[in-house]
Amino acid sequence: MKNRIEKDFMGKKKVPFLAYYGIHTERAKENFKISGAILPKEIYYSLAKIKIAAAQSNNSLGILESKKMKAIIKAANELLNKKFDGHFVVDAYQAGEGTPTNMNVNEIIANRANELLGGKRGDYKKVHPNDHVNMSQSTNDVMPTAIRISSYQKIILLLEELSKLEKNFRKKAFQFKNLLKSGRTHLQDAVPISLGQEFHAYATSISRNSTNIKNSSKVLLSLSIGGTAVGTGLNAPKGYSKMTVSNLRKLTKLPLVPMEDKIDGTSSMTDFSIVMESLKILCLDLNKIANDLRLLSSGPSTGLNEINLPAVEPGSSIMPGKINPSIAECLNMICYQVIGNSLAVSEAVQAGQLQLNVMLPLIAHNLLNSLVILTNGIKMFNGLCVSGISANKKVLLKNFENNPIIITKLNPIIGYERAAEIIRKAYKENKNPLELLKEMKILSDKELKKYLNPKNLI
Repeated sequence: MKNRIEKDFMGKKKVPFLAYYGIHTERAKENFKISGAILPKEIYYSLAKIKIAAAQSNNSLGILESKKMKAIIKAANELLNKKFDGHFVVDAYQAGEGTPTNMNVNEIIANRANELLGGKRGDYKKVHPNDHVNMSQSTNDVMPTAIRISSYQKIILLLEELSKLEKNFRKKAFQFKNLLKSGRTHLQDAVPISLGQEFHAYATSISRNSTNIKNSSKVLLSLSIGGTAVGTGLNAPKGYSKMTVSNLRKLTKLPLVPMEDKIDGTSSMTDFSIVMESLKILCLDLNKIANDLRLLSSGPSTGLNEINLPAVEPGSSIMPGKINPSIAECLNMICYQVIGNSLAVSEAVQAGQLQLNVMLPLIAHNLLNSLVILTNGIKMFNGLCVSGISANKKVLLKNFENNPIIITKLNPIIGYERAAEIIRKAYKENKNPLELLKEMKILSDKELKKYLNPKNLI
């Protein structure tokens, strides 16, 4: 591969001739050979929007020539159109704060802008990555802004999938509303419930989590852009922050506002923990729902077998005809990963020191990947699992009718101790509770019919 020579204050270095990135990115590429993964591309796209907004502000404030602004904007738009995806080459685990990623974008835009102005890649006389593309900016205010915008946009997609899942659970709740079954606590027989009520609770859980995520994500709409290195706004002209946020509002169509205290916004990253925590809480509930469905469908010959999950693939390489709850299992694994990511984000957030938290690449990597796998996982779970759930009515009815715990309904009439004695007798003699009550003549048929009416039991 042919190379070109670029230089910076540290010396000269070979850069691939056709690369749109430059020497700073090349150094990072050589230094950080860690995971083979880059930060989510949404970060790069958000950075490109920030470069557009900044160029517009700098031009309006009289410090960036119009021809350079136009070249920067055109190059950034090409980046947004995925022309340079192959030139994002910095490992996700990189130098603190994400300076290599910011410079990766700065250099791509600068090199393309130079071409548009008649220059060559690697010759930054017309448009410089730092002096022009990064004008009035620092990685310290640009990267948090990019993460906030990217995350909020991903949350919108997550909430859409959660809404669809909630609606599907409500649909199933209505479909199953008249199907009575035995409730279970401690994995043991408990008082009756309807399958519809069980599924309605799942819908409520999803709705509650959606509200929590929606409310928590509002913290992402406040931007520290314009704070530059430590939040004081050094090297950013007066009015730059408000103007750039306004430009970003137009570009993203999000209700973005300038952060009041940009020093706090540069040094503290707890807003990301607030959002990540809401995702973790969602996963705790999703995981429970997935586990419930696995239990309810277990068997079919030797398990609960109260519901059927759609068959999506053969379940075994050795046991013919076996079907597993594969989709629910996949959702479990996604939830475990997000819960682990939440801890990583928490540790990164508490690692800030003085005027800066340098752990932003780790925060970005874990937060955005959590949003991606959750959104995709919920879409999968809803479409390939929940939508096709059916009820085993005979099994449900049998479990309901043969559960002695329904006698709990008689506590107010015959007392707890007497009821407990009858329930234990029913278990011991393996008798239907209603038939046993009739044999023992505890209550008249009319009273039994009144008190143990199935509708009254739920």
